[in-house]
Parts: sequence; structure tokens; C-alpha cells
Amino acid sequence: MITFRSFGASQERELVLFKLTNKNGCYAELTNYGAAIVSIVVHDRCGKPGNVVLGFNQPQGYLDDTCYIGSTIGRFANRIANARFILDGKQYRLEANDNGNSNHGGSSGFNFRIFDYEIAGESLIFKLTSIDGDGGFPGKLDLQMVYEWTDSDQLKITYLAGTDKPTVANFTNHAYFNLSGKAGSMIDHHLTINGDMILEADKSYIPTGQVISAGLKRFCDDVIGKKMHECGIKGFNDYYILNDGGAGLKQAAILVHPASGRVMNIYTTYPGLMFYTGDYLESVYPGHWGKPYRSFDGLCLECQLYPDAPNHPHFPSARLYPGEAYHHQIIYEFTIRDK
Repeated sequence: MITFRSFGASQERELVLFKLTNKNGCYAELTNYGAAIVSIVVHDRCGKPGNVVLGFNQPQGYLDDTCYIGSTIGRFANRIANARFILDGKQYRLEANDNGNSNHGGSSGFNFRIFDYEIAGESLIFKLTSIDGDGGFPGKLDLQMVYEWTDSDQLKITYLAGTDKPTVANFTNHAYFNLSGKAGSMIDHHLTINGDMILEADKSYIPTGQVISAGLKRFCDDVIGKKMHECGIKGFNDYYILNDGGAGLKQAAILVHPASGRVMNIYTTYPGLMFYTGDYLESVYPGHWGKPYRSFDGLCLECQLYPDAPNHPHFPSARLYPGEAYHHQIIYEFTIRDK
């Protein structure tokens, strides 16, 4: 069942909060501002409901946000080196909003956009047209995202896009997860990532072009905080290449919170994911638990194409041409594990 209500206004347009409820009484909430995930409420092993994503109960939280909390990312998720790329012999310049690089589309990013919407049965469809030259990217791009919340406690996100000129595209969702369902750090979560290789990156998180072994950064039901200590790092911001490199749907990761019994399985058609521990996370506005968010309150597992793919011809292509269809999917599935 999908219901909705007014969620304020911005840019002289109404903001809307949608609630997708299944037969279990669990639900997901989304808003057309940034096509953001606001809440995902699922049960723990004792049957107690809890919100497992960071978000805001008031729209001002999203208007003030600088950390992409729950938002759709586009036109290009992650970084593009030196804020430029060459496509079919022509150079395109983007906004340099991250240490001289472009990140998450800059100030033209989709996290700032108000999406049109349509409800089709049990599906919520967000729609956006990005004009030619938007953020420096070529081509008019039409994007649709289909959200479905199933009776199996799965949130399915399907990305569909087309363009009228050659361009590059890479979309994801930037949800921060904390399966405890309450305030506090997520470093006690256990994580498995089905990827043994990562992209080597410089200090600005720009890929060097080399694919290397994850080594100590490999996750196989490892406690996140313990793994940070073993690696001698303050946090993770790494792109993992999935072991199953095919184009079909495959399991990407498993996140477990042992104390509550909550488990999140992630499936995707993308070739990899970005794991980010929220080292730089902060918010001005109080979040779901009544106080502003801080570092490590949530973690991101962002399924997407390779970062900086337009500047590395040997990476899987992020090019999109007229007549082609961009079609990728991410599924977050929530289950319960006994002790």
C-alpha cells in the first residue's frame, strides 16, 4: 500500500512524503526531494520495529544536508578526476567541488532536485529530466526510478534512463545504514562484501587505474571497527569490484547487526560498490533520533559503476548513447538472524 502527504515546499514546489507499507507492517518512506529514502522500518528478532536508515522527519533536514543522506546521486555518482572527461574526442568540463575533482554531480546533483512522481499499483516512480549541459554533462537525459517495497521486506530500486546525445551516466542511492534501529555508531556491525579486488586510489579517492587485491580490506563477516583497527585506518572509502562480474543480478554484500538480529542483503546489477564508513558525516538538523548525525552513525554501501570511469578506457563503460537504455537495479533485503 502506498500513501502520501505533504512534506513542505521548496523551489516553489510541493515536497511529498510517500509511505510504502507491506503486509508485515514494515514500511519504507521516500520523498520527491532528491528522490531520497527517508526511513526503512523493519523488525528485530524480538518483533520490535526500528528505523535502519539515517534521515530526517522534517524537510529542512534535507534542505540543509551536505552529506547526501538517503539521496539519489547523479548525473555521475562518485568522482571524476580533474572535473573533466573526453567523450568521442570532445572534452567536457564539470564543476570542481571536491579537491579539484567533480563529485556526485556538484551543485547540479540530483540530490538537490525535486522529482516528478507517479504511483502505478504498488510501484512509486520518480521522474526527472536533466537538460543538455546540466552540470557540464552533454545530452538531455530522462531518468526514471522505480521503487517497490515487497512483502519480503525488499526495497527494490530500478534505474531507467535515456539520452538524446552521447553522454556518461552513473546513478546510485546514498543511504546511510545503521541496523541497530537506534542512535549510535555502526562500527559493531558485521560486513561481508562479495569482492576480493578493489580500485587503487590516491588520497583524494581518485582511481589510479589499477585494480588490486583488497588484502586486509577484504570483508567476510568481519566487525567493521575491528577491521578499521587491523588496517590502521580511520575509515573506509573504497570501491569493491564484485567477484561475479556479469551483468545480471547478484549478491553484493551482507550487513549484520548481531545484537538486534537484523540482516541486510544487497543485490545489484552493477559491477561493484563503494563502501563508506561515514567518516565525514554530519548534519545541522536533528535526525530520526533527535540529534544531529555525526561520524560513523551510519555506513554507505553504494552500488554503482566504477568511479572516474570516463577517464579510464579499460574500466567498464559508463557511456550512454541515443537509442540505448540505462537499466540497473539495487535491492535491499531485510531479514532476521537468530543468535
